[in-house]
Amino acid sequence: MASERILAVDDDQGLLQLITMRLTAMGFAVTACASGEEAIAQARREVFDLAITDLRLTDQDGLAVMEELLLIHPSLPVLILTAHGSIPNAVEAMQKGAYGYLTKPFDDKELKVYIEKALAQQRMGREIQRLKSLVKELYGLENVVTRSPKMQALLEQVARVADTDATICLSGETGTGKELIARVIHCNSRRARGPFLAVNCGAIAETLFESELFGHVKGAFTGAHDSKRGVFQSADGGTLFLDEIGETPLALQVKLLRALEEREVHPVGADRPTKTDVRIITATNKDLGQAVREGRFREDLYYRIQVVPLTILPLRERRDDIPPLAQHFLKQSVRRLNKDIRGFVPDAMQKLMLHPWPGNVRELENVIENAVIMSTQDMITADLITAANQSAEGRLKPLTEAREEFERGYLTEILQLTGGNISRAAQIAGRYRSDFYKLLKKHGLHPADTKEMKATDLEEVAEQDPSES
Repeated sequence: MASERILAVDDDQGLLQLITMRLTAMGFAVTACASGEEAIAQARREVFDLAITDLRLTDQDGLAVMEELLLIHPSLPVLILTAHGSIPNAVEAMQKGAYGYLTKPFDDKELKVYIEKALAQQRMGREIQRLKSLVKELYGLENVVTRSPKMQALLEQVARVADTDATICLSGETGTGKELIARVIHCNSRRARGPFLAVNCGAIAETLFESELFGHVKGAFTGAHDSKRGVFQSADGGTLFLDEIGETPLALQVKLLRALEEREVHPVGADRPTKTDVRIITATNKDLGQAVREGRFREDLYYRIQVVPLTILPLRERRDDIPPLAQHFLKQSVRRLNKDIRGFVPDAMQKLMLHPWPGNVRELENVIENAVIMSTQDMITADLITAANQSAEGRLKPLTEAREEFERGYLTEILQLTGGNISRAAQIAGRYRSDFYKLLKKHGLHPADTKEMKATDLEEVAEQDPSES
């Protein structure tokens, strides 16, 4: 409480001194001003948490002082002091933005109650702003962890459509981060101050689907003891994220289509529809086009949600993102688990780079957290990278064939990772440059296939094997 500052304004020196003493005794830092002009000057120099001013001041009207203070600090709570006969003026002050008024004389308890209520509102306002800043920090476009050119291109699209009300459909495998992108879109839109609600359409029982989305009135069906708002109404003014949209029951898809087109919903059992103002973002890990052809998804709903289709690539197709994501998840886990781990040894990162990541970013996050939990050193080693083995026994290949396939894939990944830089590639592989060239020749690989291949590297390849140049 000592850090909260109060500006007290009264041209009665005796009363001003009394208020100052009382507020100081309560633990507040008080700046006392004997005139409106002095108070306004102080407000321009420093920030206050609350102001108390007499309604009648010698040099100017207390209402004018209040209005000037609110121009300087719009969220400042102002408490008006007034004589009993001036209550109508105090009511006018409330209409013009005053937090409240006290009639003189007043006791300490009454003053403290008013101040605490006003400051509680201020604290809540600051906390809301802090949380909004935190959300912006977490979901700002500039804070999405990516290095991949493909993901950068996706974020450019997100930036262009975020501040519109266009319906967006996010496609991508499970674990690629569709909900994260949806939150990024919301937090960078004009609806950022409104709610963001995420609903998994595949997790709602078909019998409850309509009620969950559109709400119901009391007595609409057995067990409906009270009326209930659906997620469309709850997300009013914000964004509704419908995940796994392809799992929506076919019989209810027409009602969902109507809600999207008419911007209104019809609660179960209600006599009339309810208007809603929501921005819709959908997501799917399935081929909706195929679902339409098979009659499992309405074609008109398909086109309605595909106003802006965005595809999030699987992690195996944007391996440039694995190192920064791994470092990001490492920092998060280290902070959460209070451990002292600096990073990854090279063979651990190499193991991360070569894994197929069928679970995508979500799988990577879980693998890193598990490694942090199990680590007893200050670096993550390869033995701690325990990604689930996704190979089925029936699909196992002969050892020689599997080894050849792995070796070729390994070399390809290294060339892509290093942009065709032979020195870096050989270093990562732990081979001499001449041995590395032999491996490339064995598998019919050539660094020139990599876009960023340097001319010097091409010359070195020619020197190693003239027939290849």
